[in-house]
Parts: sequence; C-alpha cells; structure tokens
Amino acid sequence: MAGHDEAWFDELFRAHAPAVHRYFVRRAPQEAEDLAAEVLALAWRRREDVPDGAELPWLYRSAGYLLANHRRKKAAVLVEDFPEASDDADPADMAVADDSVRRALAAISERDREVLLLHAWEGLTGEGLADALGISRSGADAALSRARSRLALAWAGQ
Repeated sequence: MAGHDEAWFDELFRAHAPAVHRYFVRRAPQEAEDLAAEVLALAWRRREDVPDGAELPWLYRSAGYLLANHRRKKAAVLVEDFPEASDDADPADMAVADDSVRRALAAISERDREVLLLHAWEGLTGEGLADALGISRSGADAALSRARSRLALAWAGQ
C-alpha cells in the first residue's frame, strides 16, 4: 500500500513493538527480543500485506507462526521451567507461576491455550481475536467460548 512507508512503520513500531515483545516474553522469554525483532522485520518486508486498522492482530498472527516455527527447530520450554515472577512482574506472568493454573492450562489443547492467552494476556476480542487466529468473528467467539468451557472443566477436575 502506498501509505506503508517508513513513517507508517515508525508509527507501527511505536504503537505495537511493546505488545509484540510481551507476547514473546510470555511464551519464549529467553528469545523474546530476537523473536519480536523478527516479527517487526517481517512487518516491514511484508508491509503491503499488513491490513490498515488491524495491524496488531496481524502482528500477533505472524508472531504465532514464527513461534511455532521456532519451537519446531528447538525443544519446547516446559511450563515448569518458566522463570519465577519478580515483584514488579505482570499479573499474567504471576499466574503462570501458580501451579494450579499451569496444570489447568496444560490439560487443554494448545489451540485452546492460544485462544485464551490472546484474549486474556494480549487483550484481543472480537475482530482482533478473529484476525489473529485467521478465522471469522463468529468462529473466534465460538473458539473463545469453547476454550473457556474446557478450561473450566480442567480447573474443576484438579
């Protein structure tokens, strides 16, 4: 798109780089900076594909693909190997340190976890969640509802 120039990218970077970095800190803390930089470099290279008004969902979707590829190349980090939260940690990170939360999240599918984490940690709802998942709005709403139900069952089963 003609408007996707250096100024556009500078604004995209300022607005969304911290969120992309947090996405990776929660999922691959040791590689977060490198992975976030890779997603942002991809956004620059494929700037004509980044939809106006849905930049962050596009970045999250790309981040999900990049993370999946990264994990295929390297052994996955076990949930119990996540670092302990510091005093100034994000509440979402502290929740991961809670053993009961880890067990409940481990009991549901990877897809359900991703839907829940995009919603709860990244704050995506509605169209943004749908764009990040690459599905329709109604599909995203249904996926979120099903994931919540499965998490509730896993939680109750502990």
